[in-house]
Amino acid sequence: MKDTQTPHIPVVIVGGGQAGLSTAWCLKQQGIESIVFERNRAFHSWRVNRWDSFCLVTPNWQCRLPDFHYDREYGGTDPHGFMLRDEITDYLDAFLDRTAPQLHEGVVVTRVAPVTGGGFTVETSVGSWTCDQVVIATGGYDTPIEPDYARRLSPDIFQMHSVDYRNVDQFPEGGVLIVGTGQSGVQLMEDFIRAGRDVHLAVGPAPRSPRNYRGRDATDWLYDAGHYAITIDRHPDPVKAMTQTNHYMSGRDGGKEIDLRRFHVEDGVSLYGSLADMDGTTVRFLPDLAKNLDDADRSYVGIRDQIDAYIAREGIDAPTEPPFRKVWEPEREITEIDLAGAGITSVLWAIGFRPDYSWIEAEVFDTRGKPVFRRGVTDHPGLYFIGLGWLNTWGSGRFLGIEEDSRYLAGCIAQACADQAAGAGNI
Repeated sequence: MKDTQTPHIPVVIVGGGQAGLSTAWCLKQQGIESIVFERNRAFHSWRVNRWDSFCLVTPNWQCRLPDFHYDREYGGTDPHGFMLRDEITDYLDAFLDRTAPQLHEGVVVTRVAPVTGGGFTVETSVGSWTCDQVVIATGGYDTPIEPDYARRLSPDIFQMHSVDYRNVDQFPEGGVLIVGTGQSGVQLMEDFIRAGRDVHLAVGPAPRSPRNYRGRDATDWLYDAGHYAITIDRHPDPVKAMTQTNHYMSGRDGGKEIDLRRFHVEDGVSLYGSLADMDGTTVRFLPDLAKNLDDADRSYVGIRDQIDAYIAREGIDAPTEPPFRKVWEPEREITEIDLAGAGITSVLWAIGFRPDYSWIEAEVFDTRGKPVFRRGVTDHPGLYFIGLGWLNTWGSGRFLGIEEDSRYLAGCIAQACADQAAGAGNI
């Protein structure tokens, strides 16, 4: 029996980003009422957690919210360009205006708990609700990652995580050590280079990708070849797919690839291996710079090989490209530096985030605290996740795959509603 004093709604969606609001729209099309709780403002991470020069890494044509594709319903005129931060939020806000969800902003969900007999209690900063089904659309970027040894760094060295970075002017004069070479780290590196700063980069194991290859953007080739349609259950190496850092490249200046060797040669960026430890002004690195650069290049060449194979298989007339060659190799591994002696006055952490699901009281997590599901559907009836990487395909958690994922999840929720109604009718 439902609590008549607590408002009830069929579906609660936690998270007002593109994943949650796409699901709300797909549910509305199914005739299912939902409510979306967002702790900040809709699309908060795009508005606030992006730096001033931020732009998309994938082309605009991949922005495919349900019934609101960039180059169709939205009417975007630069499908092969890369929207800047404010252009992205304009696109998202237009989707919000079009779909008109029941959205409650500034509401923090503090607890989601199963109810005996089915359904859930959802406790928030403005009261409690009950519901039949819950969609978790909070993403995986709750807690910025900084290693414990960051606390041992001298207080004379300024520190910031990428989530708080907006522009170079936030940093004191002097050199900067950027830790991490995922998509954020390498793009922030370029911000500092353009500002004329002395840049030092701790190079991690992130892979890299070509940008334009044989006359087209590499992502265009991969899409046509069916690469992005591969599902996680058909992937040849699903563990690697789900744990590997995103390939780095850039959408800046119309799109370009990032070759860290070239940035060292042409822009004087000092490269080191993975950060291992720090104490006072002493920073230590693993002797893995050469390996990490080689592994990134191996990924780069592998993508080129995939595209070459597709072009050959389909008999496509495309321009040829010269083979890849290294423009620089480290002569030795530098495993320790003194920041003060090197003129480095700040450290910028770009090593990612971890999710926080401590407020969900359901047995749907593995020993590492990660949710277990198939295409977002957990083993706990009525509890779903969306907006996470490789929920189903590479495009899950990105604009490219959100339409397919949200429609699928809405269909599962609609079926559960129908089953519940049929069960009630048989009582």
